Amino acid sequence: MSHFITLKDYSKAQIKAFLELAVEIKKDPKNYKDVMHRKMLVMIFEKPSLRTRVSFETGMCQMGGDAIFYDMATSPLGAGKETIEDTAKVLSRYADLIMARLFEHDKMVQLARHADIPVINGLTDFNHPCQILSDLLTIQEHKGTIAGLTLAYLGDARNNVTHSLLYGCSQMGMNIRVGCPQIEEFCPFSDVVRDAVETARPGGTLVNVTHDPIEAATGADIIYTDSWMSYHVPPEEKDERLNVLMPYQVNANLMQHAAADAIFMNCLPAMRGFEQTADVVDGPQSIVFDQAENRLHAQKAIMVHLTEQS
Repeated sequence: MSHFITLKDYSKAQIKAFLELAVEIKKDPKNYKDVMHRKMLVMIFEKPSLRTRVSFETGMCQMGGDAIFYDMATSPLGAGKETIEDTAKVLSRYADLIMARLFEHDKMVQLARHADIPVINGLTDFNHPCQILSDLLTIQEHKGTIAGLTLAYLGDARNNVTHSLLYGCSQMGMNIRVGCPQIEEFCPFSDVVRDAVETARPGGTLVNVTHDPIEAATGADIIYTDSWMSYHVPPEEKDERLNVLMPYQVNANLMQHAAADAIFMNCLPAMRGFEQTADVVDGPQSIVFDQAENRLHAQKAIMVHLTEQS
């Protein structure tokens, strides 16, 4: 059974195939209007969402299928009355695909292990492969290529986006620099960095973690940041986090160190005045809404591919 749990599981050729299919679907959506005819997607949400829910549900409907929103807050699974294993087995009898947006990555792994239908990782605290596949599609659209570019990620780097960027960039031949505080809770997991370095080495792609934001940004083709106050971060930690992370804010001064034609990315939601300033996220170099749109097209490609393989 094919699942979409982490980009680490996919080769460069396989990721490229996803992107090629996404381009085709985006260009000629009418050719795919019935490809999911009478197919059902169950969407499990433990974390709240705008882009993930609407893009998956819209994508499924536009391709002739349907989607069910399953809220863990009002379910036996969320109440601890039913196991993730039993949930996977029951949903496999009803639906054709499962997309889940969960906190714990191990729950996602268990869901996939016990499901008889494809499972798509809509996000866990560990990684966010759908977002980064969409990001690669967006970069390819704006830059004409992926390989050989340099992406700089700034800010809190112990998060799902950074980990998936490390997997995706290293696999696709894009240099990646992570600029983050020299504090363990803000640094990417060492095993992810190690995996990215090993993946990147044969092609000469560079993976670097630095604690100097200027070093990370200098000459970069893409500047990327993400929320400093993710859903799992307690509100009472805000002031302390702002104090630590403010040197890594993406502002006009930092953007001047990037390449002249650099683009700015944030997977959204974006808090202006926090991880980036308003003049950057709303400025001419920002492509954040292209990123958001491409969630729809990339995820259509994922669903089409997985149903064809199952």
